[in-house]
Amino acid sequence: MTGFSYPREVIKDLIEGKLPWFETKSIISGYKDEDRFDKYIEILQEKVPWQEKILLPLTDELYVVEKGVDRVVKCSCGHEFGDYRQNWKLKALIHVQDSKEEIEELYPYPGAPDPEYCEIREYYCPGCQSQIAVETVPFGYPMVFDFLPDIDSFYAEWLGKPLAAKKEFKDLTCEFIRQNWRK
Repeated sequence: MTGFSYPREVIKDLIEGKLPWFETKSIISGYKDEDRFDKYIEILQEKVPWQEKILLPLTDELYVVEKGVDRVVKCSCGHEFGDYRQNWKLKALIHVQDSKEEIEELYPYPGAPDPEYCEIREYYCPGCQSQIAVETVPFGYPMVFDFLPDIDSFYAEWLGKPLAAKKEFKDLTCEFIRQNWRK
């Protein structure tokens, strides 16, 4: 289906969860209108108080934005987590829930992870204290780097709109740790 395009208001209602489930399911599982991503980004851009161009949303609160020639992860409040190729969780506030009482408060029996083996990490923005992510992992497990998008390929090959400045597609998390945490 080419040439079809949902009205901007429908896409906005989709983002805000205002559509009934049958309509939501129809839109998200159907053909994508060619301008869907552009409308999506425009709507997200209107919701944030800053001017940097959103390149890609990572979560409901985090975005990869274009800041001059750099690309950084930015919270909707404006707090910046640095280069998008580094795991932003390294610069977040973290609350770890690892006692049986804490875990059972979140996951009533029988769905709780075993507190003998796991911990629940909650990540918060240092700027606005919004909870950004939660992960349940075995004790000592490294922070999970959820998503390293190949933004240049996405824009060039999927959207047909190459970005002006290319960035090497490379995980820089270890480099960041070596430079900042190893003393």
